[in-house]
Amino acid sequence: MMNIMATVIPKVEQLSSRIVRVLGCNPGPMTLQGTNTYIVGTGKRRFLIDTGEEDKPEYLSNLKTTLSNHKTSIQEILVTHWHHDHVGGIPGVCKELQLASSIDVSKLPRSPHQDEPIEGVDQEYKYLEDGQVLRTDGATLRVIYTPGHTDDHMVLYLEEENAVFTGDCILGEGTAVFEDLFTYMKSLELIVALKPDVLYPGHGPVVTSAVEKVQAYIDHRNLREKQILEVLEANKGKKALTCMDMVKIIYTETPEILHMAAASNVDHHLTKLEKEGKVGRQGSNGEHRWSSKL
Repeated sequence: MMNIMATVIPKVEQLSSRIVRVLGCNPGPMTLQGTNTYIVGTGKRRFLIDTGEEDKPEYLSNLKTTLSNHKTSIQEILVTHWHHDHVGGIPGVCKELQLASSIDVSKLPRSPHQDEPIEGVDQEYKYLEDGQVLRTDGATLRVIYTPGHTDDHMVLYLEEENAVFTGDCILGEGTAVFEDLFTYMKSLELIVALKPDVLYPGHGPVVTSAVEKVQAYIDHRNLREKQILEVLEANKGKKALTCMDMVKIIYTETPEILHMAAASNVDHHLTKLEKEGKVGRQGSNGEHRWSSKL
């Protein structure tokens, strides 16, 4: 789960010869210091990865100034996934930068497919494909489908730096929430297989120990599963436990404001364990209770 931000991130920072990070100015318990948006490339037109939230005038001003200082403009907006803190800023960006309606705003489709209107602009998403290669001056990006955090999540592999823009699959600090644990774990393995040198996350600071960071995520999820099974085993013969009961036992170092997100993660673990025949669920409506079947 996402933890409160510890590292201070500048609102604008040149991260490499082809990457400038512009902070979305939307701090919060689930966004850390804010959403990282990235200007990628070296030419007169560049990619913008993610757009932050709606109604963030400071972000829009910083983005516009940064583009002007680099004498560049936006070639295409790339969206890592559908969450509002990544797509909400699209209308404001298009208006502030006076982008023509013909500019592509691109992402992977939802699975299963569903209509995705872009509120406030007269255009539709251009849907990308897994493995598709996107090019601009100085940067070559490969689209990699990494579901789990959301059903449409993608990361972008930057060939020139052996780096990955990870969206919310991996964060610079803390751990991420997810919708589907099984596919999320597969996505983490995909990133490990790339053997990247650097991770540019959707929230938090740049990660230079890239493979170690992703492996730590995998190990963390395996540890949580082990803890859940141990708690349920110790509770045998007693009243079955809710997700929140388990959160209060396991997540002792997590701020209470994040316990609901932790409970969601625990629920996903339990759903996986139920499919594996290791835990049982009681109750068909409302709050479920869980017990060990081992």
